Amino acid sequence: MTTRTSATPTPELRRELGPWDLTAVGVNQVIGGSVFALAAGLAAATGTWGPWLIAIVAFASLLTALSFAEAGSRFEGTGGPYLYARAAFGRFPAFEVGWMMWFTRAASWASVINVLVDALGRYWPGLLGAVSRPLLLTAIIAAICWINVRGIRQSSLVVNVLTVAKLLPLLVFTVVGIFYVNWSNFTDASTMTREQLTTGALLLIFAFGGYEVVPVLGGETRDPRRAVPFALVMTIVIVAAVTLLTQIVAFGTLAGIASSRTPLADAAAVFLGAGGAVMITVGAVLSTSGNNMGQALSGSRNLFALAEQGDLPTWFGHVHPVHRTPDHAIVVTAVVSLVLAITGSFVTMAAASAISRLLVYVMTCASTIRLRAARFQQELPAAMTGGVSVKQAAFRLPGGPLIPGLSILCSMLILVGASRIQLVSGTWALAAGAVLYFVAARRPQEHR
Repeated sequence: MTTRTSATPTPELRRELGPWDLTAVGVNQVIGGSVFALAAGLAAATGTWGPWLIAIVAFASLLTALSFAEAGSRFEGTGGPYLYARAAFGRFPAFEVGWMMWFTRAASWASVINVLVDALGRYWPGLLGAVSRPLLLTAIIAAICWINVRGIRQSSLVVNVLTVAKLLPLLVFTVVGIFYVNWSNFTDASTMTREQLTTGALLLIFAFGGYEVVPVLGGETRDPRRAVPFALVMTIVIVAAVTLLTQIVAFGTLAGIASSRTPLADAAAVFLGAGGAVMITVGAVLSTSGNNMGQALSGSRNLFALAEQGDLPTWFGHVHPVHRTPDHAIVVTAVVSLVLAITGSFVTMAAASAISRLLVYVMTCASTIRLRAARFQQELPAAMTGGVSVKQAAFRLPGGPLIPGLSILCSMLILVGASRIQLVSGTWALAAGAVLYFVAARRPQEHR
């Protein structure tokens, strides 16, 4: 890999994002299309215990987010969990974290954009033709790619607008629907079995997933050591409130919810009529659109971070001289996602996202504990810092290792409930990352 020197200066990313911009990114990533269909799967798995389980999983997610917040308050660069793992445990474990995060974002983008095209196809079937579908996928991904290359402020503005736009229909649904809830729907005293608990918890933990992208954008954030912890906590609080209230209304107003393909739209039709169902459908389209934008934004930064730290060739870390965005990483992520979207390969890869997310959670919580071993960067041994600038925590959790430890325990318990295909797919993805590491990142580190 080519060594960068002071004779060949490169532009740096612009620090344009504030705490609420990061919060919008987090909320946008967590509240994708799943919230509009979650109630049916949850009802089928847990019966009327669903809303209670949402509250429990929201609390567990908050514990993990708090661990992310402490780790994030020590760093100012791009990469989030990848940087934490690199500082705490070295290059190879960190590479696996960064690789799996990028891998998941690319596959998720391909998956979500197919959901968006399918939603549009319900109203315009001609869009789903053998030629028109790939063309539409290409047009949407190209537009998102262009916005991302043009600048972080433009990308953030689009994410902010789409986040508000997706929340408004859910707000109307909740505020109006709460008066129509049949509270007797929640009085079923049947006991939830262990299998129901595991299935429901696994469903919800991934419905709450996505907030781990917030610290990835640290290198484009003003005062990231304070903004990242704020955004992580606010993301979980907002998502928990929206998810819990919308599912209560859906459970309480729609009979036979477990068999519904569009539970929120069907529930809205009960108390708002056909217009309510259309409103929720539009909200779902806006939600998936915003999620697509967020996948591009965070996925490209994962790839950029790997190159910036010398774990991938310098080319992937190129910064546009005018727009100051990681243009090569954005284009590569877009092209890979487009190929996966057109070929349908994301279906196979999606199973690995379960293991990827758990890996990121466990490694970040372990990094939080490990980085407490020294108060300042200067006290950390070179092998531990891995060339990453680490500062004193601007946000510190009480209770020592208790909260990160509980988060690790929760993640391991969830891993026990993972399916065989998730475990096998995740293992193959990790193996692919290991091969890539020894091919591309075993060479001497680059100096920036």
